[in-house]
Amino acid sequence: MQNTPNASNRRKNNASGAPTIINESLKSKLFLVFVIVFIAANLRTASIAVGPVIESIQANLSLSGSAVGLLLTLPILCYGAFAPLAPRMLRYTSAEHLILIGCVIFAFGLVLRSLFGTFGLYTGTLIAGAGTSIVMVVLPAIIKKNFPDKAGMMMGFYSTALCLGATIAAAFTVPLESVFNSDWRWALGFWTLPLIVSIFMWVPYTKGQKPNASRARSASPRLRKCWLAWQVSLFMGIQSSIAYCVFGWLPVMLIERGMTALSAGFILSIALGVQLITSLTAPWIATRGKDQRATIIVMLSMALFGLMTTIYASMSLMWLWATILGLGLGGMFSIALSLLVLRAPTPQLAASLSGMAQGVGYLVAAIGPLIVGLLHEYTGGWDAVAVFYLLLVSGSCFFGMGAGRAKYVSSPDSDS
Repeated sequence: MQNTPNASNRRKNNASGAPTIINESLKSKLFLVFVIVFIAANLRTASIAVGPVIESIQANLSLSGSAVGLLLTLPILCYGAFAPLAPRMLRYTSAEHLILIGCVIFAFGLVLRSLFGTFGLYTGTLIAGAGTSIVMVVLPAIIKKNFPDKAGMMMGFYSTALCLGATIAAAFTVPLESVFNSDWRWALGFWTLPLIVSIFMWVPYTKGQKPNASRARSASPRLRKCWLAWQVSLFMGIQSSIAYCVFGWLPVMLIERGMTALSAGFILSIALGVQLITSLTAPWIATRGKDQRATIIVMLSMALFGLMTTIYASMSLMWLWATILGLGLGGMFSIALSLLVLRAPTPQLAASLSGMAQGVGYLVAAIGPLIVGLLHEYTGGWDAVAVFYLLLVSGSCFFGMGAGRAKYVSSPDSDS
């Protein structure tokens, strides 16, 4: 077969011009970063979007207060219940295919949530939570596999995308409800569209990916007997519990201190918005030193200062206290996610650690807001809640000092 001049030139360029290959590889990596960030931005929209329209849902479906509480807690419980199953599923399919499966389940749940009344609302929320938990567990393994030397930085992008998606969903769900003639179903269903886009963007990465049969046994290493894995898991859980306590009870506390509901919502939005800053910068700072313990202490100190000042300090500076609180919470969350890849030497261990940490973590996180509610109900004030916050921060610091050490988790299946 005769070679064409163009083909000959391409071979000559490729033989002598490695930059062409490098540029193509760089473009491919950058697009993968974009796709991962885009998927991550969708993961919290399902749970966050419900809060702003919960009054419309309650009125339309005649839900009781306990039913509303269950609806708001159900996604967190799903994350804890389904997260440990994801690493086991890696025995039968690749991580890339599992991301696709999780996103499809997630999208189906969002569609179902907007249909069939109360049954669809709760069933769809459950299914969406299952799909979300799968993606949240496996994405760190994808990051560890494709960006082993930049895993900490990538987890910073990942956590920033989570916070950004949550902020967008909180800000735009009510306006969407107005656009759709005050129909909460369409407002919630709208968030299926960007998720479908992310599914189509991810499909090319599933081609040619097959599970390695020889590694089927090690695809889900057991970490139950690894103390470092428990330290990472409990740090993840306690810091998440602090965050969910703040998100759920900060507006209530501010209103009881004399602030209007609108102003309380604005203060909460400040605490949410500023998380974007430390969710991106904290993992980068944490990976500059020999380990992550110093950064953990700084972020926990900011969070504790913010918690105490929002309860006791001057109302006139509440925007400042909320800013400090949000910076601390955002940094803690992003570092907790970064530890899932920093403490794991392989993608398989990253998936197992992610499943364990998020399974334990979200179950612990779901308990915190309930305890705050009980303490406030039985004491009628916020002093007992402040003590509870102090205990949470102390526990987070204790386990964070262990999790922040520059060590790797190991399983009985390996000598690592």
